[in-house]
Amino acid sequence: MSAARKAPAAEKYDYRLARHSQTSMSNEDQALPAAPSDAGQAGAPAGLLALHEQELATLRATVAELTAIIDSHAQNHDRGEAVAVLVQQLQEANQHLVLSTFGAQDRLATAEATTLRQTEFLAMLAHELRNPLQPMAMANDLLAAVTDLHPTIARVHGVYVRQVSHLVRLVDDLLDASRVSSGKIALQLAPVLLNTIIDQAVETCLPGIERRHQRLQVRLPAVNLLLEGDLVRLVQVLANVLVNASKFTHEYGHINIAAQRVGDAVEIAISDDGAGILPELQPFIFDLFTQGYRSLERAQGGLGIGLSLVRTITQLHGGSVAVASAGPGTGSTFVIKLPLSQQPAARPGQVAPSPALEPCKILLIEDNVDANDVLTMLLQHDGHAVTSCFDGPSGLRAGLNEAFDLVLCDIGLPGMDGYQVISALRAALDAPLPCFVATTGYSATDQPDRASEAGFDHYLVKPVSMPALVRIIAEHATRLRQPDQRPADAESAPRTLP
Repeated sequence: MSAARKAPAAEKYDYRLARHSQTSMSNEDQALPAAPSDAGQAGAPAGLLALHEQELATLRATVAELTAIIDSHAQNHDRGEAVAVLVQQLQEANQHLVLSTFGAQDRLATAEATTLRQTEFLAMLAHELRNPLQPMAMANDLLAAVTDLHPTIARVHGVYVRQVSHLVRLVDDLLDASRVSSGKIALQLAPVLLNTIIDQAVETCLPGIERRHQRLQVRLPAVNLLLEGDLVRLVQVLANVLVNASKFTHEYGHINIAAQRVGDAVEIAISDDGAGILPELQPFIFDLFTQGYRSLERAQGGLGIGLSLVRTITQLHGGSVAVASAGPGTGSTFVIKLPLSQQPAARPGQVAPSPALEPCKILLIEDNVDANDVLTMLLQHDGHAVTSCFDGPSGLRAGLNEAFDLVLCDIGLPGMDGYQVISALRAALDAPLPCFVATTGYSATDQPDRASEAGFDHYLVKPVSMPALVRIIAEHATRLRQPDQRPADAESAPRTLP
């Protein structure tokens, strides 16, 4: 059965092959000229082979082109996927950047708010500390008049002088720290001699140095150098470094000050053989509130503010400060570099003598009872007639009911503040007006503009310096004898005295 079924298929295949052979032969017969039968039979396979080779070559070229196209599409597809991945990564990075930006802004706002609160706290703390310092300092001034009565009184007076001065310095440092944080430190630039700066700084620190039996050596250039700076602030810079050197140098130790000109600047090196500074602490020694090693008894004291002020004030003068120490027990050296002035030094003139003090009628408005009582006693001791008031409204009534030569008025008063009291007195009184002096626990850079607008002539920071107050009273008493020289209003800014 299987053989019988396969036979027709074979016959059919043979039939098709025969038909193909016949068709090929007929086409060749039509296309080619007549030739011997042997030649025709031999040329037919060669033509088919050539045609086959051409078709194969064409197919190969087509396959190669298609392969190249497929590879190109594959590469483009891979690039597209890579680009898509990069776009996604970029979007994620952008989202992180936006979140980080908002986070940084929030942290910056938080830091600024914290700094503002810290600045306000330091300023208010310093203000509150000045109020009890006022009666203490003035009571000590009153005590100075009776030191010859007994040796113990002189010793007690000396203790008060040192400790009150130390407290005033700490309060000033707190105020300066708040000014550094808020950028409110202002300089009063003027030509100043290097010798003057160093002499005043040494004079400030010498009692403490002598108390510790330390040896201080000062070497200055042969030619006195001139700087353009704020004398008070530059003295503060050197004094802070000297105090720091004395605190961290043992008794009978050595402290050296050496100044030399270097080009258009002066370098002041303050060195000691004291405790030294740890290497890891040196990069941060000028940062606010940074302190070195402290013993348990904290004999060195301090708040970690002084050296920060040294750097800030020095930089405000266009200078720099650096520290060098080989480590604990090797001492330290601070080098302060300041630019020299390009102007010639002025010749020193004669100091005008202080005017003679004459009795005056003084209105004192101060709500701190102790400060009011002690200042009244001091002024009365100098021969002045003093009327005391303890709040704003009573001070205003007293000023309107009686004529005074000078009104000494605290700014922070109950009922009415000092600005309101003085503004009302200026508006109601006729010329010649009394001299209006503000006393305040706020610093000299906090309120003078507002005090000028209110009508104050002078601005004294607590604890009030009695020499400064005596100078104001004497100058005003002189003007009273020459009414044409007494201004009837307060168009100029109040003068701030130390």
